[in-house]
Formats: sequence, structure tokens, C-alpha cells
Amino acid sequence: MTGVPASATGGTGAKPVPGGKLGAAAVNQASLWNIANILTMLRLVLVPVFVALLFHGDGYDPEWRAWAWAAFAVAMITDIFDGHLARTYNLVTDFGKIADPIADKAIMAAGLIGLSILGDLPWWVTGVILARELGITLLRFWVIRHGVIAASRGGKLKTLAQGTAVGMYVLALTGPLASLRFWVMAVAVVLTVVTGLDYVREAVVLRRAGLAAERAEAAASAESAR
Repeated sequence: MTGVPASATGGTGAKPVPGGKLGAAAVNQASLWNIANILTMLRLVLVPVFVALLFHGDGYDPEWRAWAWAAFAVAMITDIFDGHLARTYNLVTDFGKIADPIADKAIMAAGLIGLSILGDLPWWVTGVILARELGITLLRFWVIRHGVIAASRGGKLKTLAQGTAVGMYVLALTGPLASLRFWVMAVAVVLTVVTGLDYVREAVVLRRAGLAAERAEAAASAESAR
């Protein structure tokens, strides 16, 4: 998610790096270590930490579940900030493009699967959410040569609902809050399905437009070759 620091691009205080390819390699290496990528790496590290805390002991100790929730919450918060920092300060790198979605899906999958293993969350809920996330990821690759399916407002709301619901299930809630988390998860599941279908529609439209443009270009090339 990063770009090249000012010191590496000839900004104030920049020093020339000798050696052609060696200099370029040094710039690329330096660009990897920025705040946006560090937050993404932190989120990846938090995945096994979260799992260990969630399953500590018998997996039902309220204190350890609270620590697991804290790790999950930090991971979700870093997801907000690393993307914002990358866009605001032009810190986009190839590493960030690959690692960020992996980190997002890894922490969410760990929460869903862990809760289902513990019996707190029905497996069908976990299956629906993970199938949607995997399906949309494959869909993006399917149409990538025609364009990019950008994250929609509904998709962002879905992510917020999922994170809130999973966080509430991780905590050992009782009473009215235990009932509330059921409804929050229900909203998350509905948003997961609805936004997933919307992405499918967008992908189909994008692919059709891309194929039509390719056919028109091929026809124009054939006409000019005559």
C-alpha cells in the first residue's frame, strides 16, 4: 500500500543512490516499510494471537475472551487506518495490494471459524460469509482485465456489520446483549448476501462492456488493415 518516500525520490534531504539497479532495489525495499504496510503486517500477526487467546483453556473463559476481543478489535481498526493512510499519503505498494485483502479475510475467517468450532456460531453462517468473500475475490480476478470492481458503500457497511457482530460473539455476553448480537449478525448476513449479488451484477456488466469494447477494437483494426 505504499509509494516511495520523499527521500528516495529526490525530495528534501535526498541523497543519490549509486548503482543503477542496486539503487532501484534499495528504493523498493525502503518503500515497503511504511506505516500503512506495517499496520497490515500487524494485522497478519494478530491472527494467530487472536486464535490463541480465543481457544485458551476451554475457550469459554470470559477474561481470555475479552483479550481475544481486544486483539480482534485492534486488527479491525488497523484495517481502517492502513487503507486511509495509503490513499491519503500515496503509500500504495504491490505488497499492500496483496497483503491487505489477505489480512482482512484472515482475521474475519479466524473469528468465524473459531466461533463455529466453539459452538457459539452456526456453521451455516460461517459458510455463507466465507463463501461470499471467496466468491467475490475470484470474481474480481475474473473481470480484472476489463476493469476493477471497487468497494461499494454497501460493501463497507457489510464489513462494519460483520466486524461488530463477530466482536460481540467473541465477548462472553449475557442477557439482552446476547440477544442483540444475534440480530447484529443477522443484519451482517443479509448485507453479505445482498452486496454479494450486487457485485455479481456489476461484474457481469463490466465484463460485457469490456468484451464489447474488445470486439469493436478488433473490428476497427480489421477495417484499417484493408
